[in-house]
Amino acid sequence: MKKLTVPDAATVVLALQDEIRRSPEARYDHRLHGLLLVAQGMSGHRVAELLGDAPRTVAYWVRRFEDDGLAGLVEGERPGRPRRLGEGQLAEIDAALRKTPRDFGLTGNLWDGKALGAFIHQQWSLTLGVRQCQRLFRQLGFRLRKPRPAIARADPEEQARFKKTPRTGRGSPG
Repeated sequence: MKKLTVPDAATVVLALQDEIRRSPEARYDHRLHGLLLVAQGMSGHRVAELLGDAPRTVAYWVRRFEDDGLAGLVEGERPGRPRRLGEGQLAEIDAALRKTPRDFGLTGNLWDGKALGAFIHQQWSLTLGVRQCQRLFRQLGFRLRKPRPAIARADPEEQARFKKTPRTGRGSPG
């Protein structure tokens, strides 16, 4: 039988590994395959080498299977870092965002990530970055919207007189 090959195998391997990591079901299947190879007598180091994982990872799979059976291979909860703001604080932020920053002694008429960060620091002495504050807007159902400048609603003739260079090309008068 002719030897099977995959063109650009290195790139394909990386793409397949990314696909496995993307889905909890694929990660479960990946662990099952690793455990199957160990059960068939292959060493943990060899399985790790074949599957692109660390030997320690394969050892964890085997131990979890021994402790909990197939349920030990199922994707577990990944809690992540604990929240810095509690539910009560989020409710206060939600109420504050319905007012203006000036109502809280801050500068500006509109809320943005910087103003929200200043509000949170003022209220609870917590420092959150601008991006984290922008995520809070979305989490609380707000959208960041900036008002359009007044020039956008101005008279088109007035705008044309204001421009430094005259319009040229297609559609220009004269």
